[in-house]
Amino acid sequence: MGYFDDRKKAEEYIEMVEGYDGRELIEVVKEYLPEGASLLELGMGPGTDLDLLRQAYRVTGSDRAQSFLDIYQERNEGADLLLLDATTLDTDRSFDSIYSNKVLVHLSEDELRQSFLRQEVVLNPRGILFHTFWYGDKEEFFHGLRFRYYTEEMLLRIVESRFEVLAMERYTEMEEDDSIYLVLRARPEPA
Repeated sequence: MGYFDDRKKAEEYIEMVEGYDGRELIEVVKEYLPEGASLLELGMGPGTDLDLLRQAYRVTGSDRAQSFLDIYQERNEGADLLLLDATTLDTDRSFDSIYSNKVLVHLSEDELRQSFLRQEVVLNPRGILFHTFWYGDKEEFFHGLRFRYYTEEMLLRIVESRFEVLAMERYTEMEEDDSIYLVLRARPEPA
């Protein structure tokens, strides 16, 4: 059982992150993804970014914690939600884009590689990936949750052979340059 499978912990997290959203990051997504495109958010948590993304895209939210999906569904009846693990992405659906905000940091490097392999399958041809990470080269655990930090070089080693890197930039979330975002495009199939 995961940390957020406990509804009380999920509700505490929702309360803790109130007022935080990926509004500025979503503006970057809009530079690369046309309005109306289909988008899957991995690890939607409280659904704050999903609500913002919904304004421009046909969104599907996902999380591996059923409690987050239940809480969101109670407030947004009929929302398109999937119970998904970010590593295995066990779905037969496909999307024009996959988005996550500080979700893939909970995966080990091997799990991150597996996730990108699955994302490549779930992504429509020439689709766009947008993911954010904590910047650095370390690993921490808090309440049993992994937090893996990445540098540009580490991320390039993982994605470069499978995706075209459209953008990779550091930005400030809590402290100067503590975060990095990555915009990738699926490479076309070889002729």
